Amino acid sequence: MLTAISPKLPMRNKAATREFYIDKLGFSFFGNADYDGYLMIVKDHIEIHFFEFKELNPLENYGQVYIRTKNIEDWYKLAIDKKLMLPTAGHLETKPWGMKEFSLLDPDHNLLTFGQDI
Repeated sequence: MLTAISPKLPMRNKAATREFYIDKLGFSFFGNADYDGYLMIVKDHIEIHFFEFKELNPLENYGQVYIRTKNIEDWYKLAIDKKLMLPTAGHLETKPWGMKEFSLLDPDHNLLTFGQDI
């Protein structure tokens, strides 16, 4: 039986990643130790891990996570209010597959897509 998944995404700068996810998106630090080159964050039932990759070229990063939510409008408003980077095709819209979605990019261009069943 599978019980959870924790994606691991690349980060160039741990402090910048921590600031983005904790200060801007409202995640919390996860764990009881602060490891060099590794970061774990959590919000509700979502846990994301990051590994240090200083040589990462953000324009060549294909890291992606799909996050399901029940309050997509609130998340989209937060992204707009905090002036987070939304890709050109990332704005909130209803998709033909029955989801309302939007996407944003973190400082390393990991794509976070938020989706809610309609």
